[in-house]
Amino acid sequence: MDIPENQQSNEVLSQSEVERLLAQVEEDAAPIGKNLSGRGKGNGTGGRGRIEAQPYDFRQPSFLSANQLRRLRILHEGFLRSLSARMSLYLRLEFGMHLTKLHSLSYQKFVDELANPTHLTLFKAEPLRGICLLDVPPRLGLTMVDRLLGGPAHSVNLDREMSEIELALLNQAVGIILTEWCSQWARIKDVRHHVLGHENNGRFLQSSPHDTVMLVIVMEAKLGDCVEQVQLAVPCRTLEPLVHGLNAITEAEEVPVIAGRPGKRQWNPNLAHVRVPVVAEWQNLRLTARQLTSLKPGDVLPLSPSQSNDVKVRLARVTRFNGRLGTAGDRLAVQLTTVLKS
Repeated sequence: MDIPENQQSNEVLSQSEVERLLAQVEEDAAPIGKNLSGRGKGNGTGGRGRIEAQPYDFRQPSFLSANQLRRLRILHEGFLRSLSARMSLYLRLEFGMHLTKLHSLSYQKFVDELANPTHLTLFKAEPLRGICLLDVPPRLGLTMVDRLLGGPAHSVNLDREMSEIELALLNQAVGIILTEWCSQWARIKDVRHHVLGHENNGRFLQSSPHDTVMLVIVMEAKLGDCVEQVQLAVPCRTLEPLVHGLNAITEAEEVPVIAGRPGKRQWNPNLAHVRVPVVAEWQNLRLTARQLTSLKPGDVLPLSPSQSNDVKVRLARVTRFNGRLGTAGDRLAVQLTTVLKS
């Protein structure tokens, strides 16, 4: 709105005139902010289509790439499978868990969204820096305690506070969760959890600066008739060395295939002490049904000399090798001769 020079010092704009000016400014600025590039239908902007601007919060930047988030998601899906099996054995009842969400959030927003009351565990993943948080809803905590005390984990009463004995039992279950999470990083770094304390209200918690970016892992847990969400929040500065190590391991394992031949696979050290049953057998020995019914201890089953060179070696339930019967010192032995295709 143009104001004559002789009236500029004497007149004051009304509220409606100010609003009209602001609306006109926004209208003039719209093509600059939104009509960037691209083709579209004619809309009075020189034939250019509208591209909506994407909001970006500089106070809460994303510190993980899409590829890193994918690798972390795969790792935590494995963590939940292991934890589900371990907690089911511990509670002697099926304990189902699956990953609901994995995202980054500011520390202040995370604690503001916590329920009140809740069971919040503060811990450090030594030797890494930063304080991590594990949030277990009271209903799930009481259901686990009920099961540990011999209950059915069904229709737990929530109108009370937990006793010291119940809190101690719940903290033991929390310790299993944290131990299992730390063990997932064993290939990268020896991480051990150290519990700093427990809180039932996150409103006044100040374990990190309010603008600290946290990686929040949201997990759905099911025990009996209780279905609740457990949250694990880890500061980004704590995860940085672990993420870098995870990237290095993943890139080393992703060996490209050259000339149709698969690359060399890296051995998983977690499988080093897994026991696999090995069975050596003859598969061509045949008896009639009458001979089978008359077998008794002390009977001798004759084998042809050629069968000593036709021993099948099974790993678990899969036949993988041909072998030859022989001796090694004072023991019978089987020498592996050929590898069978799986």
